[in-house]
Amino acid sequence: MLDAGEAVTRAHRAEWARVVAALTRRFGDLDIAEEAAAEAFATAVERWPAEGVPPNPGAWLTTTANRKAIDRIRRESRRDDKHKEAQRVFDDEPPEPLGAIEDERLRLIFTCCHPALAMETRMALTLRMVGGLTMPEIARAFLVQEAAMGQRITRAKAKIKAARIPYRVPSAEDLPARVSGVLAVLFLVFNEGYLATGPDTDPVRHDLTAEAIRLTRLIRALLPDDGEVAGLLALMLLTEARRTARVSGSGELVTLGEQDRGAWDRTLIAEGHRLVRERLAAGVAPGRYQILAAINAVHTSARDVRDTDWSQVVALYDQLVRLDHSPIVALNRAIAVAELDGPEVALAAVDRLDDKLAGYHAYHATRADLLRRLGRGPEASEAYGKAIELAGNTAEIAYLTRRRDQLGQRH
Repeated sequence: MLDAGEAVTRAHRAEWARVVAALTRRFGDLDIAEEAAAEAFATAVERWPAEGVPPNPGAWLTTTANRKAIDRIRRESRRDDKHKEAQRVFDDEPPEPLGAIEDERLRLIFTCCHPALAMETRMALTLRMVGGLTMPEIARAFLVQEAAMGQRITRAKAKIKAARIPYRVPSAEDLPARVSGVLAVLFLVFNEGYLATGPDTDPVRHDLTAEAIRLTRLIRALLPDDGEVAGLLALMLLTEARRTARVSGSGELVTLGEQDRGAWDRTLIAEGHRLVRERLAAGVAPGRYQILAAINAVHTSARDVRDTDWSQVVALYDQLVRLDHSPIVALNRAIAVAELDGPEVALAAVDRLDDKLAGYHAYHATRADLLRRLGRGPEASEAYGKAIELAGNTAEIAYLTRRRDQLGQRH
């Protein structure tokens, strides 16, 4: 049986986006929606341990948040003479038509991804409002300081208010122009679930990966001819198929090469492969997500890691580098190059990324593994130490610590 504290945590994960979306739709103000939702969850933390978890936690949170929002609007109405805004609380008019998108959380994502905002700002704002990610989690996703990310989100809200950007349901004609930002957000939400960055969460958060897949399926139904939507869905499915094999019983990360491939979900793999084949058959130049899906299709096609077609993986990364110049793509390409051309060639490529990725734990983890394979033990140990210091995922820390300790025993 759940204790009250755990129930609040689970309710936060499951209900945050739904509560924020419902309040945004009703009151048309992101600040009000987020503040009221946060107050409702704070009230739950205070009251549930003493009073017990209500039969329907989600309904309780929504009702409480609505009351908090109404109280705030009443206060502001008296102080700032916002009579029209306060009157909206009591209007009996029917809600506006839902438009092309009938899922509340997906509508909120498209709303936050308004073209008037810079792409990174749209992504950060949506991760906060829809994904319920904390400021540290979002900052780690963008490889920036927490304070800087907080300022970015605050400025985005201020711009929305100052420009009076409406929180309307986008029409079908609006969807294609906004979809790139939406896909980027869903990819980040999925990645946070796939390998959580926070030390106080489960190392793999199925709630986030499942929700990202669900929302991507909805977009796929809305835009069936969009290759990048299909590519992102395929990428998510092929990654999710490996979820149960990614963490050992002792809570340690299991790398791709060491995973029990018999534990992979063959149904998800078959669906992901089918989507990749459909996009290849379309004869249209692939985008970023389609290439990433194709890379994962190569990995999931191999019955054993030794059967992996690394030349094809590197060729696909060569395509991706031309579309996406990010240092993380270059890092992942170097990992594949190590399997094809050896660790020395790969290490030279990785070292060139130092100025861009010095604060990224995976950069140091990759260097550590390459240095280990080259027999450069002291340097590898130092790199493992930096990776452990920067990593937040408990399963990943356990894996890196074991590899570093094994290195010490060997030398």
